[in-house]
Amino acid sequence: MRRRLLLSTLAVAVVAILLLGVPLAYTTHRLIYEEAHRSLERETATILGGVQLSLSTGRMVTADRVAQGYPGRYIVITLPDDTVMTAGERPPKGTELLTHSRTAGGIGVQVSQPAAAVHEQALRQLLLIGGLALLGLAVTVALAMFQARKFTLPLRDLAETADRLGTGNARPRRRRYGIPEVDRVAEVLDRSAVRVADLLAASREFAADASHQLRTPLTALSMRLEEMVRSADQPEVVREEGAAALSQAERLVAVVEQLLARARHDRTGTAQPVGLDDVVAQQVEEWRPIFRRAGRDIHLTGERGLVGLVSPAGLSQILATLLDNSLVHGAGTVTITTKNSAGSVVVEVGDEGPGVPPELERRIFERSVSGGEGTGLGLYLARSLAVVDGGRLELLQARPAVFAVFLRQVNEIQLAEEPVVVGPT
Repeated sequence: MRRRLLLSTLAVAVVAILLLGVPLAYTTHRLIYEEAHRSLERETATILGGVQLSLSTGRMVTADRVAQGYPGRYIVITLPDDTVMTAGERPPKGTELLTHSRTAGGIGVQVSQPAAAVHEQALRQLLLIGGLALLGLAVTVALAMFQARKFTLPLRDLAETADRLGTGNARPRRRRYGIPEVDRVAEVLDRSAVRVADLLAASREFAADASHQLRTPLTALSMRLEEMVRSADQPEVVREEGAAALSQAERLVAVVEQLLARARHDRTGTAQPVGLDDVVAQQVEEWRPIFRRAGRDIHLTGERGLVGLVSPAGLSQILATLLDNSLVHGAGTVTITTKNSAGSVVVEVGDEGPGVPPELERRIFERSVSGGEGTGLGLYLARSLAVVDGGRLELLQARPAVFAVFLRQVNEIQLAEEPVVVGPT
């Protein structure tokens, strides 16, 4: 492209210079010779007038006086008595320019000028025009190269940017080139890079969220299956553990649906009136064996029969996250308290451990923030699930740690329109 642009610009410049330069050179050459003839005519008339004036006043006409006034000219003066006077050096024959004038009184004047001087002047003008033409060509080539570089380098940069987008390097370059059309393309590519970066980040977040959110149900499901294997000779236990395993599998399905909704940026939620007792009891039943193995226990207290607007699977996942967080980072007995508070239904989870370090107190719900070797996703995702259903998750007390899930209360109209879900789904 650069070569084509350079050649096309050069061709236009050559044509323009030829169309303008050739007529200008011809006209200049002709004007120089015409001006030389007119100058000789003027000089002839002036000398003739001077001779007539001298003769009419009785003064003598001398060749030396005439030659002093017109250096570089060969002058021949013929007087009325046929006396011939010459002034200046005669130019070589065939190389002079002549002009001749004679009056009725018998006075004649002939002035000659060497043609070489006129030729040199004409040649200098032609060389000047040629030099200007070459300078114009050089400037044109330089401008063409500059414009070609100005156009082609941005296109190369844009091609590299598009290639980087194809390889997954979605960092916008924020580079502009001073060409509106090219800058528009660069702006579109930068916006595309931002969108691709967001998609890649969302994909990575989804993978991390999915792995974290599925870990807890899979652990519980594995425990139930282990109990079934150990209790193979006890049909009642096997049926009970099988039912619990089926419940865990249903929870896994619900978690997957929630994660897919998050990946689709679905923030409408599936909140419905849910009885908290069964959801809390189901989580206590799942986690109590794990806590007992660690020499700890779970204690349930507070009001009974509370109903909140929440997704059953979401609330189960939030409580599972808080219990897992307490198991890993806390100590002593875990206390789960349910109560009504200022227009909300509250579920508090606390333990007797050292609590949240002061440096993490304000950032405990941020992504990738952890007080130990965890992923730092649990509390972040738990708060996200609470927000989806119109609730919130807060740290009520840092040391020892007490977390609270605030859920929307259910009014009478909602209770009439939709039955209360009394068990985990």
